[in-house]
Amino acid sequence: MSRKVAREETMKILFQMEINKDYSDDSMNTYISEHEFADDEIQYINHAVGTITNNLGKIDAIIEKHIKGWKIYRLAKVDLSVLRIAIYELKFREDIPMEVCINEAIETCKKYSTEESAKFVNGVLGSFVRTEMSNDE
Repeated sequence: MSRKVAREETMKILFQMEINKDYSDDSMNTYISEHEFADDEIQYINHAVGTITNNLGKIDAIIEKHIKGWKIYRLAKVDLSVLRIAIYELKFREDIPMEVCINEAIETCKKYSTEESAKFVNGVLGSFVRTEMSNDE
């Protein structure tokens, strides 16, 4: 399989965690045990979910800052999960090019949410990259 699959499965895990308000390792491990994944997919999922849940406050604060006119609790859970993964990749993964991260987030929204959500996520990530990523350099 691929990193694309691993991203989508990570989104599903984060979605489930958000719905159930259960961000435990047990929740993630149960999901992984109920599906078949390649070793590299499990590695990505473990790192992504672990990093996101351990930095949830920081990641959500970044999202809040860039969703002008919205509150994070009002976002569609799929969109929120996609944004969390994208911010994780942009902030915590140097091996994933920014363009790939943003494109994958948009494509995941198109597949699991709506065209409008894809545009919204693109705008949020664009705002983040323009303001915060350029400040990191």
